[in-house]
Amino acid sequence: MNNLQLETLLNETLSPEQIKDFGPNGLQIEGKAEVKKIITGVTASQALIERAIEEKADALLVHHGYFWKNESQPIRGMKGRRIRSLIQNDINLYGYHLPLDIHPVLGNNAQLAQLLDINVEGGLEGHPQSVAMFGSFAKAMTGQELAQKIETVLARAPLHIAPDNADKLIKTVGWCTGGGQGFIDMAADHGLDAFISGEITERTTYTARECDIHYYSAGHHATERYGVKALGEWLAKEHGLDVTFIDIDNPV
Repeated sequence: MNNLQLETLLNETLSPEQIKDFGPNGLQIEGKAEVKKIITGVTASQALIERAIEEKADALLVHHGYFWKNESQPIRGMKGRRIRSLIQNDINLYGYHLPLDIHPVLGNNAQLAQLLDINVEGGLEGHPQSVAMFGSFAKAMTGQELAQKIETVLARAPLHIAPDNADKLIKTVGWCTGGGQGFIDMAADHGLDAFISGEITERTTYTARECDIHYYSAGHHATERYGVKALGEWLAKEHGLDVTFIDIDNPV
């Protein structure tokens, strides 16, 4: 497939024009015109680029790409090494951030809900482009049972902050993959029993304890592996491209 046609296909699927983001979505670095082999991953780190080079990939498709708002503009240091590696090896870089969080089927939030057996009910922000979701489990569970479920699914133990009423059962839940901890206040206002995100901040602890809501920090990387993986699998199944997901370990 032509590299620009691939960008058009991805844009039609993910609709980046529908949401304001922190950086550009789409083809961020142009490489060879013909794309046959694609490597997918969470972040376009040097380690992932090196794997793409080893695999003789024509394109790298990631959730965390480059050129973020307010980042330093000069192409030097770590940024320069990454971009030189891609250009020297004629590898296209495609990055999709928030559009890949919110897609109702392929998105990080949708994929995490599927993995955790959450029945999706809507967006916490009250519109289809909400980056935080809410839903429910078929059966109520304890805080420890949900912690164990998350650990089993994501292969890493989450940080669990229990409310002052630690025995409170969990039936309803909100979630936002990655750095979505700020939505815990909205989840508490919504009357949810628990909230899951990737990252945690200092104040999140007190919100959970004082607002009667279980909180789980399950890892930014760990919660955002599955959207780009699903997107790659869709490209392989529906469009016959050779796609391989590579997970570069990141404990955050």
